[in-house]
This record gives sequence, structure tokens and C-alpha cells, in this order.
Amino acid sequence: MTNFFFNLTQKIPGNFFLIAGPCVIENYKMTKSIAAHLKQITNELNIPFIFKASCDKANRSSITSFRGPGFKEGLQILKQVKDELDINIISDIHLPDQAGEAAKTLDIIQIPAFLCRQTDLITAAAKTGKPVNIKKGQFLSPHECQNIINKARQVNCNDIAITERGSFFGYNNLVVDFRSFQIIQEFNVPVIFDATHSVQLPGGAKDSSAGERQFVAGLSKAAMAAGANGLFIETHPEPDKALCDGPNSLPLSEVKSLLKRLMAIKKAADIVQ
Repeated sequence: MTNFFFNLTQKIPGNFFLIAGPCVIENYKMTKSIAAHLKQITNELNIPFIFKASCDKANRSSITSFRGPGFKEGLQILKQVKDELDINIISDIHLPDQAGEAAKTLDIIQIPAFLCRQTDLITAAAKTGKPVNIKKGQFLSPHECQNIINKARQVNCNDIAITERGSFFGYNNLVVDFRSFQIIQEFNVPVIFDATHSVQLPGGAKDSSAGERQFVAGLSKAAMAAGANGLFIETHPEPDKALCDGPNSLPLSEVKSLLKRLMAIKKAADIVQ
């Protein structure tokens, strides 16, 4: 069974692929600047790279929260960045009828964590023929991922990845069960570790989420040792000024040094295994 995500890592044995970018598109200039910086870093380190930015954050905590430029305008910005930088692009959809339009621009379609059980959304994305990254809901056990994987496979989509981003642990807190990497991989899909959403404190700031970015590096190291196939990071030049998910976003200036450390851990873990 071929899989787009597995193929990324097979090109470079012992490595992992990176999905990274800002939480949301703030404007074209910043989006392109972040993408160009990440492309340069990953080219230097020989890490397969997919750029991520959301067009419309439909699941923000408050009605007054910044959502992005909107679905159509966001796709236009992503297409421009993709064409100018020659990079792969991933973004999320929230409604089944967005899948076809998204597939015209995106290389990979993403299903948000809160929507990971929406059958019509998953099958609509899967029917486009594009690879699909499904973010595991904070309310699901790793074993339950088989159900959402089967929904995509039911419409003949095998290009599926699952992104682990922690599970609810009481109110406004998430924890990562590192057993989940092995459990989900038993369903013959790659597992991506969402390092920045895993340190999010959902609703922790009452009208927005809070976060603890100081734990991103430690959890990422553990994920590489546990066998994660890919890494998902939201990053911003000035996280404290970011319009979405700033508290859990990694400063852009810290990405390269973290990736170098993770490469060493991944290589060592693969040798031991």
C-alpha cells in the first residue's frame, strides 16, 4: 500500500518530515516570509517540508477572535506562495463542500481535530484524490483512530496520516500519551506529532486558548524517540504578537536548532529499533 507521507521519509532513511507554518494567514507578506525561511532551513537539513497555514479558523474560542482572510482569499494567498516558492502546501477545511475547491490549490488536505469524526467531511476530502492529514481529536483514544481511518479508506483513499496532538486532561489542559504512536502505526498509517498544539491550554485564557511553548522541545524529543514519522509545528517571527495561537507557537528563530537536535534523536532511535 503506497502512502504519500511514508514516501516522504523513505527518500531519506532515518529522517522525519516537517509540517510547519503560522497558525493562520495574517497577510501575504508574512506568510511568504515564514514559508521562505522554513524552506531554506529544511533544504539545508534535508528534511522533507510541507508549509501549513489556515485560511479560516472557524473554531476560534470567541466570536471576536481573528479567523484569517477567509477560505477563498486564503487559498489565493497560499497558491501564490506555493507557486513562487515551489513548495507543498497543506491547510484545513471545515465543510464538505470546501474539499473540491481546496484540492485545486492544496497538496494535502487537513481535517481539524474537533471535526475528525465528521464522516461527510473526511470522505469529501478523501474523494478529491489528495493526501489527507486527520488531526486526532483531543477526545479520542488512539485505538478509535481506526474508525476515522476506515472512513477515508472506504472511498479508496490510502494517502492518510494521523496527527497526535494530546488528549484532554481535566479542564484547559492536554497530555500526550506516547503509546499512541505505536498504536496508531499498527493501522498502517504514519503518525505526525503536533508539538505546538500539544502544549496548548484550550480555553485557558477564557476567551482564547493559552499555551506553554517552553515544553515544545521536550515533547518533540520524546516523540522522535517514540517513533513519530513527522513533526507539526506552528511558528511565528514574534509569537507574542501572533493573531492566533501565539502562546503555543515556536519562535521562528528557534526552529532550526530544534530540528537539528530532533534529527540526532530520530537517527539514534531508528538505530536502536
